[in-house]
Amino acid sequence: MFIRVHLSRRSCCAKADSWLVFSRMREFLEFIIRELIEFPDDMVLTEIPNGRMITFKLQLRRGDVGRVIGRSGQTIHAIRALLASSAARHGQRAVLEIVE
Repeated sequence: MFIRVHLSRRSCCAKADSWLVFSRMREFLEFIIRELIEFPDDMVLTEIPNGRMITFKLQLRRGDVGRVIGRSGQTIHAIRALLASSAARHGQRAVLEIVE
């Protein structure tokens, strides 16, 4: 009986931890992207959690999409690498998609 309580309590804490990690990733993405774009108030960042993975969908003005992608995709590649690294550190997986 003690083991059951411990396991259910642990799974509850694991869910809380993943929620905290995902919320910090969202804050990180919002901060970075708002600094890059010209119209930060028009940015829409949605998240779709799926177990230990989360997909962030980013909607921007057309002119701001180029700023986030960068020359030859270097900027978006760097943002995605930082996001993936941060998620992997906590045993999670995160993906960033730009929606037009």
